[in-house]
Amino acid sequence: MDPVSNPYSPGAGRKPAALVGRDSVLTAWRTSLRRTERGRPDQPFVLYGLRGVGKTVLLSELRRVAMGDEWIVAQVEADSSRGLRELLGEALYEPLSDLARPGLGARILQGLKTAASFKASYDERGAWTFGLDLSGAAGGGADTGVLDTDLRKLVRDLCAAAAATNHGVALLIDEAQDLQVTELAALCTIAHAAAQNEWPFLLALAGLPRLPRALAEAKSYAERFQYWRIEQLDESAARAALVLPATELEVNWTPEALEILVGASGRYPYFLQQFGQETWVAARGSTILEHDARLGVRLGTAQLDTGFFRVRWDRATRSEQDYLRAMADDGDNGSASGDVAARLGKTVQQLGPARANLIAKGLVYAPEHGIIAFTVPGMSSFIERQTSRSNIG
Repeated sequence: MDPVSNPYSPGAGRKPAALVGRDSVLTAWRTSLRRTERGRPDQPFVLYGLRGVGKTVLLSELRRVAMGDEWIVAQVEADSSRGLRELLGEALYEPLSDLARPGLGARILQGLKTAASFKASYDERGAWTFGLDLSGAAGGGADTGVLDTDLRKLVRDLCAAAAATNHGVALLIDEAQDLQVTELAALCTIAHAAAQNEWPFLLALAGLPRLPRALAEAKSYAERFQYWRIEQLDESAARAALVLPATELEVNWTPEALEILVGASGRYPYFLQQFGQETWVAARGSTILEHDARLGVRLGTAQLDTGFFRVRWDRATRSEQDYLRAMADDGDNGSASGDVAARLGKTVQQLGPARANLIAKGLVYAPEHGIIAFTVPGMSSFIERQTSRSNIG
């Protein structure tokens, strides 16, 4: 079929044509927006799960919902090369610029001036004026260099500005497990202060399965946050993710073709999109048949192997790849650290650095003490395919 009209779009953070199976999170978020606007701010949202389950897509949908309600919204992805201060500051510039216009009230001017001082805290060369004369406005002072202090001042004054129009401020952070402990602690502190002072503020974080533990270690009261484990779709939602976009284009799936893709994907949204895209191209008529689906899975798997899996595999050193190979013997369900060590002829202590590096790189996580598992579903099968190809070669 026509590749231009292909409704399936695999890719990091790309919203699928049919966003299904996440209604509970979206409903809770909309409720929190309403409650916060009425002076009853909710606890932060924490979305966590494996790669490919759609956390980034869902986080971006939370952003769109808040923006639709005219909140001040900033969304960033944690980056080890840039601090949280700079990431948030730059992400806030666009929504704050949209506020800047003649005849603003005192609270909005104060929020803009404080945001300008926050910018100065990490970039002495740059200055924000928003095209306004802010010299006579109250505010500022978010440039002490102490993240907790500056972020609290920024959020407080921005919330006051947002409240002037009966809205709020939402900060959304992806890959939050990569934040420094001090940055996580600062965010927890601000969220706590917002709840205590009834600021119209919501925080949403998304990350790998180790994120809840990282938050609890940063601040004990983070245990009271709203934690949402994002997993693969159920059978009905997985089918809908494939059927609904095709139906809009007057294309049908046979039950057999659907069964193949739903099974091969493990119901992971990313894989559904990848296999769906390749199957669409392989199909020759307005009905997607079983042989189209089988070809789509083969082509999609090849694409995943050269992209989704390969980029992560290549981040590991040779010794770390040996560790991953030893884990692959247990599939995707997790391995005992002692078993991995035995397979490699080493002690758990000797393999400690490799294990720690793999966790830091986001390739594995520890679901419980003494157990290690892949953060990428299907990684064990990928490793087995690479080993088979190597043996054939």
